[in-house]
Amino acid sequence: MKSNDALLAGWRETVGRAKDSPAIFNTRGQVLRKFSDIEERARDFETKVDVFGVGSVIAIQIGNHEDWPSILIACLRKRLVVLPLEQSISDQERDAALEVCQARSVVSAIPSGNSPEVLPLRTAASTARWGENPPNILKLTSGTTAAPRAIRFRSEQLLADCNQICDTMGISDVDLNFGVIPISHSYGFSNLLTPLIARGVPMVLSRDRMPRAVLVDLATTNATIFPGMPLFYQAFCEMEDVPALPKLCLCISAGAPLAVTVARQFRQKFKMPIHSFYGASECGGICYDRDGTNELEGFVGPPMKGVDLEMINPTTSASQIFVRSDAVGDGYFPESDEAKLSGGCFVPDDLLSRTANGFRIVGRVSDVINVAGKKVNPEEVEAHLLRCSGVRQAVVFGRASALRNEEVAACVVASPGLSEADLLEFCRGRLSSWQVPKRIFIVDSIPVNERGKISRRELARRFATGRERSPLRLLGS
Repeated sequence: MKSNDALLAGWRETVGRAKDSPAIFNTRGQVLRKFSDIEERARDFETKVDVFGVGSVIAIQIGNHEDWPSILIACLRKRLVVLPLEQSISDQERDAALEVCQARSVVSAIPSGNSPEVLPLRTAASTARWGENPPNILKLTSGTTAAPRAIRFRSEQLLADCNQICDTMGISDVDLNFGVIPISHSYGFSNLLTPLIARGVPMVLSRDRMPRAVLVDLATTNATIFPGMPLFYQAFCEMEDVPALPKLCLCISAGAPLAVTVARQFRQKFKMPIHSFYGASECGGICYDRDGTNELEGFVGPPMKGVDLEMINPTTSASQIFVRSDAVGDGYFPESDEAKLSGGCFVPDDLLSRTANGFRIVGRVSDVINVAGKKVNPEEVEAHLLRCSGVRQAVVFGRASALRNEEVAACVVASPGLSEADLLEFCRGRLSSWQVPKRIFIVDSIPVNERGKISRRELARRFATGRERSPLRLLGS
């Protein structure tokens, strides 16, 4: 009996058409998987997850492993719910996500093995009651509380996002994607994994994130598409003796707004534009700068094909937006937030302004810190700082960053003898790398506003990059 799953239907067409064609390459140009190999390994993996009941959550934490497509296909066939996890998350954050999402097992990569291993978890035997529209994927995201939460997606929505991306950006099976962004992140999942499954777009998988290595591998593999982030493009612009990239024809930047100076330098140095891409885990792609020639900071272009945007406050210069498309997730799990995500509509925390050629991101309404596309809840970092002996008060906030959109910073009231270096080392011990503050300012007291309240936005203004040398004088100003 054939499944009516949308992604599986796309896969059947792909493997039927391109069975013997290369699907996944390594950075030396060697073929790791043909499309037929992916199918064969998917069938093999089905036997490994056969013990789990329909609707069980299976966490996948294997980095950019060549078996990602096979594992996803196998789980879709067994009607299991996939929870992608990044390798770089802390153990504490991982354990919390597994508990909240009621995961029954974790698929982990074994350094010495050819195939990832399925590790059952000691969790309750019950499976979540998913209701009428059971999810196929849970995408992890940070909410407005310290506890993690996930977004429910069905295959139809994942396929819609894939189609919107490929149709808007002009990506087809004659292209070769370069996969250095994590597949477990929404950006990598939608730009690398689903186009391979549903559209037959092959990819190179890279585990080396050093910018010089990435640039060399782009040239060596003859990749035509590079989904990257601003920090890569900044590093490329600063390099000398760069290789020629004659096959590269599409450079995409997402995760944080692309600085105009970086875009301009890249055009001059490599003779090609960078196309800004704006999206969210909850809804996939939102906007895309098709020309890549804009000179406005924060410009992200017009809406993607199939995406409808509406300004919530159209009379103001900047507003939140309603995002409507077939790719919008069904809602949050375990607790819903219908005002933010429901009924095919999502409301991001970003503030946007409309220009003649598209939209521009000008700020955010929430305190959640956006570090290159990764969401950091400041309360979670504050709670960790307060566990450090000698810390009496801590307030965490985001400061503007040219390369990462925002960076984490903190103000701390602490006992004498406790240094910034001590606190940073304490944070690195348990927090994920993107949660660790770039700066921690030790102060006599946390400043308050005229109403006696602490304002993260005011702290971000007072301790902005370039104004941080005399924090105690700033507090008294």
